[in-house]
Amino acid sequence: MISLFFLILASGYIWSIIMVMVITVLVYREVIQIAYYSAKGNMRWFKSMSWYYLITTEYFLYGESIIYYFKEIVMVDAFLLPFATHHRFISFMLYVIGFVFFVLNLKKGLYRQQMSQFGWTHMAIFLIVFQAHFIVDNILEGLIWFVLPAALVVCNDIFAYVCGFFWGRNQLLLLSPKKTIEGFVGGWVCTMIFGLLWTTLLMRFNYMICPVKDLSLSAWSDIECSPVNPVFISVPWKLPNFWVTLGRTLLRKEFTHVWIAPIQLHALVMSCFASLIAPFGGFFASGVKRAFNIKDFGDTIPGHGGLTDRMDCQFLMGLFSFMYYQSFIKMHNISVGTILTLAINNLSSKEQLELLERLQTYLVNQDHLASQIESVMSKAQNLISGSTS
Repeated sequence: MISLFFLILASGYIWSIIMVMVITVLVYREVIQIAYYSAKGNMRWFKSMSWYYLITTEYFLYGESIIYYFKEIVMVDAFLLPFATHHRFISFMLYVIGFVFFVLNLKKGLYRQQMSQFGWTHMAIFLIVFQAHFIVDNILEGLIWFVLPAALVVCNDIFAYVCGFFWGRNQLLLLSPKKTIEGFVGGWVCTMIFGLLWTTLLMRFNYMICPVKDLSLSAWSDIECSPVNPVFISVPWKLPNFWVTLGRTLLRKEFTHVWIAPIQLHALVMSCFASLIAPFGGFFASGVKRAFNIKDFGDTIPGHGGLTDRMDCQFLMGLFSFMYYQSFIKMHNISVGTILTLAINNLSSKEQLELLERLQTYLVNQDHLASQIESVMSKAQNLISGSTS
């Protein structure tokens, strides 16, 4: 399974996104099945409405991502432009249609069960679909923001089990009797070390650190990003006098500086979250299983239960990674898509033509595309005159 995971990662950005979307759908299916079977199938339109809400939510979330990350493609396409401009209204109306259909199908004697299923569906959408969407956004910002958090969760899960198996004595919490304090702390320490080493490896590959510009690219493509985010650039950090003296005494060499990339320090923060907070996603899943008196969420993975049993911490970790990246790491640059969106949504046809003419003047004065700009201008004028006639 690990080999398949890395093969999908190397195959290209689009396949990594499809993998996340498929896993999301399968996890959502497992969670919805629990509520359906607990009601013994006595629910009108429950399965159909659950899938309708999933499709509506996916349309809204991934539509937002496509519009945000690929503005320069969407905003100039005559067919896609109306959908992009009115995307949120269309998504809202799709949800309203489902809501009205649900109310019209309320049946006397089943009100409480139907309301419970309605709430369960929305909880599944929020905790699974919404959080998984941010994982896809992480991929689009650079594959490292998907691979690193996912690997940290897996590492913590493994080493928490190993440390708990050998040294575990004190129970961590009643909800998960097999979890121990020793395993919890041991997993934290090991994950910190792993996070530092794993980041040092990943930051060497442009395929990992570059934001996605072309979904068809793979690990074998020639990828370059400029400018490179400064978090991936190592800088010298001056060592305190104590460490300089200690190094001179023990190693008989004098080290006054150490080269560290900021991403390595960020990885330590993410390692702490993966070890100390993300496991509570698993504890929450344990609470759900006890509430419905089941051992596993499914049997998708033989010997391991369902996909939900393996992904319960990943969704929370993915959401944290997105929020952390957006708050402390992301570079906010103006893109071609951003300028296009502003021009299309806020300028009239006459103002757009004036902008194009002024851009032409600038490019000609700078000797950029002097031989091609006339043909571009004539095409633009024909398009604008055709749209106004």
